[in-house]
Amino acid sequence: MNFDDLSALRPDLAFIAHWVPQQAHVLDVGCGDGVMLQYLQSDKGCSGYGIEIADDKVLASTQRGVNVIQQDMEKGLAIFGDNSFDTVLCLSSLQMMKQVEELLRDIVRVGAEAIVSFPNFAFWPHRAALLRGRMPVSKSLPYQWYDTPNLRCATISDFEELANQVGLEVLECVALGADGKPVTFLPSLRGSLAVFRLRKKARH
Repeated sequence: MNFDDLSALRPDLAFIAHWVPQQAHVLDVGCGDGVMLQYLQSDKGCSGYGIEIADDKVLASTQRGVNVIQQDMEKGLAIFGDNSFDTVLCLSSLQMMKQVEELLRDIVRVGAEAIVSFPNFAFWPHRAALLRGRMPVSKSLPYQWYDTPNLRCATISDFEELANQVGLEVLECVALGADGKPVTFLPSLRGSLAVFRLRKKARH
């Protein structure tokens, strides 16, 4: 898989891939169908593992040539030692977790850096839906209220505050539009997906 293939399939992942160094050792927490790891392996010479719980997605990842461990992310990353990876990815999965704070701490324990993305609940169509008295449904939140796997709804500011509380340094924060391109003007209002690059704060 090359960059054009990834851009056509998942423009959000194509943007995020720029933050992963060449030949990095990567853990993809909630790797889904494995498309990100497949790209990183084939085009950037990366190695690593995916973690996924759903049977169909584990199968899809395996068929893409991705090393996938079938495990519930909620049970933590105890099978990995401190600083086992250069980069840990948690892309559009964090909002499905019950224990967000604990998982974040674990992610930066096992990785030198982390890249986290989630639907931005402050995106203007979400606000408009709430003003109409309806729960938001969009490309980044594609579920009805009664069948959504999402347990947490966060804004960019909410996540920045949590990251600071758990001792994480925000290296970069970008809001992406539905086309996967960065939104620079009013990002909190106009970005549908929030993407953070993080690391543990240095101890002084």
